[in-house]
Amino acid sequence: MAFDERLAERIRAQLGKRSGVTEKKMFGGLAFLVNGNMCCGVHGTEMIVRLDPAHTEEALNKPHTRVFDLSGRPMKGWILVQAEGWASGAKLARWIKLGLACASSLPIK
Repeated sequence: MAFDERLAERIRAQLGKRSGVTEKKMFGGLAFLVNGNMCCGVHGTEMIVRLDPAHTEEALNKPHTRVFDLSGRPMKGWILVQAEGWASGAKLARWIKLGLACASSLPIK
């Protein structure tokens, strides 16, 4: 599956030269990892955001979001954000911040 290269570039720019950030092809798209833990990524034209599972429902109440479900088994703590939800730099930054908080809270792999 092809993924939105422009979105990937925007995420790269927002992450900057942050320590411990790597990229890896996953889920048919591109994942951004922090110290080995996925933070966010690109799946098709949508942004994947990993967040604290306790905040999944709250995030899903935001416009242009849906559960990340590739196999018929939704993953708690993982959501997809449609383009309208990350179109502005400020919106994209908020999602990246949530993903960074989650990935940074996990043990280094």
